[in-house]
Amino acid sequence: MREIPAEKVIEAVADMCITANRYLPADVRARFEECAANENSPAAKEIFRQLKENYELAEKSGLPLCQDTGLAVFFVTVGEGVCVPGGLRAAIDQGVRKGYQEGFLRKSACDPFKRTNTGDNTPAIVHFDLVPGDTLKIAFMAKGGGSENMSRVTMLSPAQGWEGIRKFVIERVAEAGPNPCPPTIVGVGIGGTFELAPILAKKALMRELDDENPDPDLAAKEKELLDAINRLGIGPMGLGGRTTSLAVKIAKHPCHIASLPLAVNIQCHSARHKEVEL
Repeated sequence: MREIPAEKVIEAVADMCITANRYLPADVRARFEECAANENSPAAKEIFRQLKENYELAEKSGLPLCQDTGLAVFFVTVGEGVCVPGGLRAAIDQGVRKGYQEGFLRKSACDPFKRTNTGDNTPAIVHFDLVPGDTLKIAFMAKGGGSENMSRVTMLSPAQGWEGIRKFVIERVAEAGPNPCPPTIVGVGIGGTFELAPILAKKALMRELDDENPDPDLAAKEKELLDAINRLGIGPMGLGGRTTSLAVKIAKHPCHIASLPLAVNIQCHSARHKEVEL
């Protein structure tokens, strides 16, 4: 059994929370440049200029990329041979408290009825995946409310197939319009069960923008959806243009023969995520 000190987890999580909220990933920056060059709308070009200025200022000043520093969402791959004294979940929550406090990040977690703030952005949203071995991988996403509010899950009939999936995804992005602060990244979860599909959709958002789905069929479907979404003309910040979304990422899982679960999880242009292996 490999023992990982709780303090090591706490420090790693705190650093991820701060760093992800201050520094936009290189793949997102590169896609900004690529899409800006492809725009012919002055308004769209200006929005991309402002987005670039924003991430450069955040990096120089140490201020967050966005005032909505999100709920803390984690995908944790933990080996069966790993032990964290005091509990892994407790260490992650303590890391979130430390990171959001020391990084001067807005705490957004509140009671769903009383709307009273928990005060430290915990409890975090944590998805665990138990695997063989003794490694511990922690992936963090700061998920803002604006984009999360535009996400949806539905249960299609198997007969609706790909055409039904395609229609739902495109309509969801169209209905969301400027609300999720486009250009967005669209995560699509297909299959599993009612509760698994949204997790697949959100996990898909952790992929690099410039990667290619290892499943050739899904890779083609991602491109098909992205092309259709960008033909909507919503554009950066909803002001029109060729870039409504930066990427579409699909994850699938076998489902019941009588079901076709589908989820769309939308991420704003400030795609803040970071991973660490301990």
